[in-house]
Amino acid sequence: MWKYPQNESVCGAVYDNDPADNPFLAALPEMLPRDEFLATIRSTPGLPHNLPQMSLEERRQSLPMLASLFVPLDYMYAVYDQLYRAIRETYTTRTTMEEIKQINALFCNKETISYATQAASGSVLGVPGIGKTSTIRRALETMPQVIEHTEYMGQPFFCKQVLYLRVECPSDCSVKTLALNLVAALDRAIGSNYLHQLISLRSIAASAVATQVKILCMTHHVGLLLVDEIQNAVETAQRNRQIKPLIKFLVELTNDTATAVYFVGTPVAEQLFTSQEHLKRRTRGIRLLPLKPDGTYRRFLEQVWPYQFTPQQTPLAEKLANKLFDFSGGIPAYIIKIFQETQAQALLQGQTRIDERVMQRAIDILAIKVPRTYSGGTYLSDFEIDDTEMPDLPDPSPEQAPEEASEKTREEAQESVPRLYANQRGRRAASRDALDLVAVFAAGNDLLHFLRENHLLEEWPVSCRHSSRRPTQMNGGTASSVGIMFVPDGKKSQQLCVNFMGNIL
Repeated sequence: MWKYPQNESVCGAVYDNDPADNPFLAALPEMLPRDEFLATIRSTPGLPHNLPQMSLEERRQSLPMLASLFVPLDYMYAVYDQLYRAIRETYTTRTTMEEIKQINALFCNKETISYATQAASGSVLGVPGIGKTSTIRRALETMPQVIEHTEYMGQPFFCKQVLYLRVECPSDCSVKTLALNLVAALDRAIGSNYLHQLISLRSIAASAVATQVKILCMTHHVGLLLVDEIQNAVETAQRNRQIKPLIKFLVELTNDTATAVYFVGTPVAEQLFTSQEHLKRRTRGIRLLPLKPDGTYRRFLEQVWPYQFTPQQTPLAEKLANKLFDFSGGIPAYIIKIFQETQAQALLQGQTRIDERVMQRAIDILAIKVPRTYSGGTYLSDFEIDDTEMPDLPDPSPEQAPEEASEKTREEAQESVPRLYANQRGRRAASRDALDLVAVFAAGNDLLHFLRENHLLEEWPVSCRHSSRRPTQMNGGTASSVGIMFVPDGKKSQQLCVNFMGNIL
């Protein structure tokens, strides 16, 4: 039973019994278990019920439905865990009395004394298309954004507690622009009019707007600030070197209000964090790398593959899975994009199903270039996944089972993806048949017996060893020479002479 209703951004406060002296902490929603969280953020839309009757053009126009497909992976729970703990830490280290003292100090323009310990700070960085923003958005939507308090422990208690605010880093890295964006996000959350009041002033300095943001964060008990697209700050810093005021504002915001701040962006932002002493210890967090071509990639693809709008469904074959990985780089957004465009090209050409040729055409049209090298981090496939706990995606269209598929194609669909890398490295392993001597020896068989049984052995007495004419049959003897004629590949012949001492028969 959830503490708060799902899919509601504003909820009335529901308090736990403990702690009794912190209403903001007592009103927090519960942290969801892993399986429940993954099931909650999952989005699996069904195919149109009239898909069999649709024309090729109607099928192609329905392809944008794939954009709403969202397959949860285990790394998403790690992101949710960090964000939830950051919010909880904010309310753990900040009490109501401390907030009142800090607000009064800010109003009076006095030196702010931080009564709380250091707020939680961190970052979530990953290559474009990895699913950072969508994961964070879905993780935050599992809890209400605003909790309204009216009464606590039998006493009137009127306030609005804002659990999180999410803004994008402005392209100009202006302190004033970022501060106004935060005020606008607060207005959208609680229905206030703070932004209009600020911009109605004839002139207002950036420092004044920054101070107002601090006061509002304390007044409305903001638990977490998310600054997305933080790589914009790096690009701006490279152009005009005006990044320090923005960094100073964010550092002061966390120090003065004890509000947690998390940065979200691409690995380009890593150089910003390492170059600024104020950020080194505040910006540790998850570094996300793409999927590996292993079982996790295959399980992800199996969740996506049923969403085919072509008249006939193509089973998931090894060649298609490997090709899709090679050109997507294991990035989920690129996988979906190539899969969608492949179907679009098949329908445009009047094909009834997708194949390797039409997938290559889609890849050429998209011209996707994935990075070949990455900075340090954790691959999505390295997060633990329990197959028994991960629910399978239900068939979106049971009536659309491909009856036309051949038995050969069905068997091919059952093949795994054995590759460990997108591009195979090293020398290809030798392929040996059952009559290969190396294979016979490796199997532990009697090599001499095997040669006799397969008529690969020519034996002669020792007395004929030096003769130019040797008999082809052996009548007996105690010591012999053995000549072996072996044809490994049907094209070349090799002769191997071996001396055996002792009784052959």
